[in-house]
Amino acid sequence: MANMDENRIIAGNLSFAYPDAKKNAVNDVSMRVKKGEFLAILGHNGSGKSTLAKLFNALYVPSSGNVWVCGLDTRDDDLVFDIRQHAGMVFQNPDNQIVATVVEEDVAFGLENNGVPPKEMRVRIDEALAAVNMTKYAKKAPHMLSGGQKQRVAIAGVLAMKPDVIILDESTAMLDPSGRREVMNTVHRLNDEEHISVVIITHYMSEAATADYVIVMDEGEIAMSGTPREVFTQVEKVRALGLDVPEMTDLAHMLREDGIDVRADVLTVDEMVEEVCRLSSNI
Repeated sequence: MANMDENRIIAGNLSFAYPDAKKNAVNDVSMRVKKGEFLAILGHNGSGKSTLAKLFNALYVPSSGNVWVCGLDTRDDDLVFDIRQHAGMVFQNPDNQIVATVVEEDVAFGLENNGVPPKEMRVRIDEALAAVNMTKYAKKAPHMLSGGQKQRVAIAGVLAMKPDVIILDESTAMLDPSGRREVMNTVHRLNDEEHISVVIITHYMSEAATADYVIVMDEGEIAMSGTPREVFTQVEKVRALGLDVPEMTDLAHMLREDGIDVRADVLTVDEMVEEVCRLSSNI
């Protein structure tokens, strides 16, 4: 097993099949999530990406191969509780994750189950809510919050457990654009400032474009991997896997097909503006 000082999650020849399934949902995947890394996992519906996320959190046990989370083997039933403290998970529907009638009580839920002393619990709740900019909503009822705010409360509940990794399984899928920005700004700040590793399962290419590394799943296997620029520059291959590319990458691809000399690896609006300015200065 590779050095866990540099890695938070390691998957080795990992496979998983659902009961009575004819083929594996995840098939012979080997990969790792590094300390402080922001990893995006992409794939069309049924590609295996969400199954992989649940294997990272020990919600599923491998059919073969292994997953180690901070050095802990997810096959060991006695370690599941510890594993989920190291790798916290935020799911798609924020309403399915809220268990209390007051925001701060919801954040406290996991701490209470862990038997954290009241004094330490108070500190952790306050720190977690501050980290996701939800302090002023501590006494509010969750049903009064927007979708993005509810997901930030869910993230606070995970943060209070002091995890090494946060796994977001399509956690922005049910949110409007404003809510998605709230959640993504929050997880990026936690990644940048707290050095928490982030694994995001997403359908949004704009979210994946901001990651350090991207993995594309297809038929339960890793079909592509690399930095966002390395992956999305391969426009036709990404499309063949049933996915889009970021809008500016798509625009750059169309311009290049028309013979216009723009960079192929443009990801953002700012980068496209730079290219347009460069081309204009040469006219």
